[in-house]
Amino acid sequence: MGHTPHRVVITGAGVVSCLGHDEQSTWEAMREGRSGIRVFDIGPFEAISDAWPTRIAGQIVDLNTDAFVEPREVKKLDRSTVLGLGAAHEAVGASGIDFEKADRDRCGVVIGSGIGGIATIEAGLGALNEKGPRRVSPFTVPRLMVNATAGNVSIKYGLRGPASAHATACASSGHAIGDAMGYIRRGECDAMLAGGVEAAITPLCIAAFSAMKALSTRNDDPERASRPFDVDRDGFVMAEGGAVYVLESLEHAKARGATILAELIGFGNTCDASHITAPDAEGRGAARSMLGALRDAGLEPGQIDYINAHGTSTALGDDAEVAAVLGVFGGHARKSAGGRLLMSSTKSMHGHALGASGAIEMVACLHAVRDGVIAPTINLDNPDEAFDIDLVPHECRERPVRYAMNNTFGFGGHNTTLIVRRFEG
Repeated sequence: MGHTPHRVVITGAGVVSCLGHDEQSTWEAMREGRSGIRVFDIGPFEAISDAWPTRIAGQIVDLNTDAFVEPREVKKLDRSTVLGLGAAHEAVGASGIDFEKADRDRCGVVIGSGIGGIATIEAGLGALNEKGPRRVSPFTVPRLMVNATAGNVSIKYGLRGPASAHATACASSGHAIGDAMGYIRRGECDAMLAGGVEAAITPLCIAAFSAMKALSTRNDDPERASRPFDVDRDGFVMAEGGAVYVLESLEHAKARGATILAELIGFGNTCDASHITAPDAEGRGAARSMLGALRDAGLEPGQIDYINAHGTSTALGDDAEVAAVLGVFGGHARKSAGGRLLMSSTKSMHGHALGASGAIEMVACLHAVRDGVIAPTINLDNPDEAFDIDLVPHECRERPVRYAMNNTFGFGGHNTTLIVRRFEG
């Protein structure tokens, strides 16, 4: 006979983004509708930026890493892992969890990344081509691994339970959080650190996505370049960042007197199985993911109050997601029919952090259920008339939210959906 699944709660959040170097400043920027997109002007782009069709990104600047990485250790880590360690440091501190007092065999880590240590790969190849094989750093392999962040976080906190990394493009952190949730539900773990990281603002990545015509070229107006659901959208804006959450069983959290931010109640996971980069045009895979999460949570579509959309600001992606939402939610979503569902894309402010995007955007879902404040979709000056949904343009909206949904969709046709509930005991 099966056992009753353990309830899973979120007790700590940590974020490093172009909007802020911690969770609170990131949320404040979202709430206020501030953009973190700027012309990239640091690192390998300094001398050649004028030659690039896209010269804007959601870069993190002036990040002080001394609080969570010893200076002598930084050279051993890819930037993506540094960002992940920063997010984990904040999440653990905010949760108040003391792993010294926990059963570390029952605590683990799942942190996803779409691309992993791409900056390390580019640097290693540059050294190989310019200086020869003896000048390639011995830290290259442990830096470039997609699982490097999960491994380093588990080492830092001595967590000996499950430790893994999902690499499902932009759905990576959604998969990671859903996977971590499962370990706790099944009673295999008491606590998990889960989320996603990405640091792919590199010459190869910018050039490659530019070659696909996937990136916005609104270089003269960076803060208005990311414009999900707007008729004038011309592609997504690359961003970097990391977000990690402390997930615990309700029993474990209550036993140590933790403050509970929200409850994770649903996870959906599907594949379009249609194209390696383009979404299913009718959003059928995304719809199945949302329906799966609703079934998992034991909810009807009409109970969802807010959706944090994947909303990348690409023509195909936004079309497919809206089609999926309208198909699943019907009149509850249709603005013209008086539907009460609200949906917004915070990528309009922080850009698209690829494998870290879902984890970063979970911040908006947490504050929606905790504070009754819904982050806006900025730059939505000319909404596509076919998008018959209240997309919360320009300014945040205050409204009580009990259930919030988080969508992340990625190349390869991967779709994930998470549902959080306001914690009510």
